[in-house]
Amino acid sequence: MKRIRIIHDTAYHYKVPVTFGPHRALLRPREGHDLHIDCSTLLVEPEASVRWYRDIYGNSIAIITFLEPGPKLHVHSEIDVDLYEDVPIDCTIDPMAQEYPFQYDATDQVEIMPYRLPSYPHDGPAVQRWLRDLYQPGQKADTAELLDRLNTRIFESFRYAERHEMGVQIPCRTLELGSGSCRDFAVFMMEAARHWGLAARFVTGYIQMAEGQHGSTHAWTEIYLPGAGWRGFDPTNNKPAGTEHISVAVARAHEKASPLSGYWDGPGDAFERMEVSVQVVAQ
Repeated sequence: MKRIRIIHDTAYHYKVPVTFGPHRALLRPREGHDLHIDCSTLLVEPEASVRWYRDIYGNSIAIITFLEPGPKLHVHSEIDVDLYEDVPIDCTIDPMAQEYPFQYDATDQVEIMPYRLPSYPHDGPAVQRWLRDLYQPGQKADTAELLDRLNTRIFESFRYAERHEMGVQIPCRTLELGSGSCRDFAVFMMEAARHWGLAARFVTGYIQMAEGQHGSTHAWTEIYLPGAGWRGFDPTNNKPAGTEHISVAVARAHEKASPLSGYWDGPGDAFERMEVSVQVVAQ
């Protein structure tokens, strides 16, 4: 077990006071057998009320309703979490699913079907062509090894490029540019797995980097494997998701896993700048 402190500070600055509509914040990690929240603090400016609920995916959502206008929207979150080691993927896959292709159990089909449907069907032919070097229909492959190769292929094929724009690149755009951000790579791997008939979802959260470095918000992919459950793959860093990965939200589509979203009302040129600081440090 190890303890991690996550400090996430976001500030939007405006030239004049503006009125803020309700905002939706995804900051609280998903608790479970592998993660426990010890304590947390959420500070918001201007004055606001905060209501928590769980969405359809079980993510913990804070709805922030601001009570007064202001020239700055500031959200500061500090959370201490305990992380526990998980077992390696290849030790837990159900024997019937250890070789690909395999069939999901009939009792799981209704729940996982949405996660098997591509989000970008028009990009399907291009993604399928890209996948041919990894797997040809009719072949047999070790499931864990095949997914590890997919993870590595994305890491080696595309150049990492930090992007601050909203949203993600569609898979065809990532193929065209040969580069992308962590969320672009997560979406690409999610779509690739779905074209293999696997259930996959988008994950947003934090990652603890090397000692002495700050952590960062991050995105990766989870694939559902019988016996192993939802297993994380991080194509940005060419590794399986482990205890350095802290999941905050999962969703079938990336747009439902934005850390902070909402709107403001004021002059069109009022927005000045945004500042984001994230630290993920061992305690």
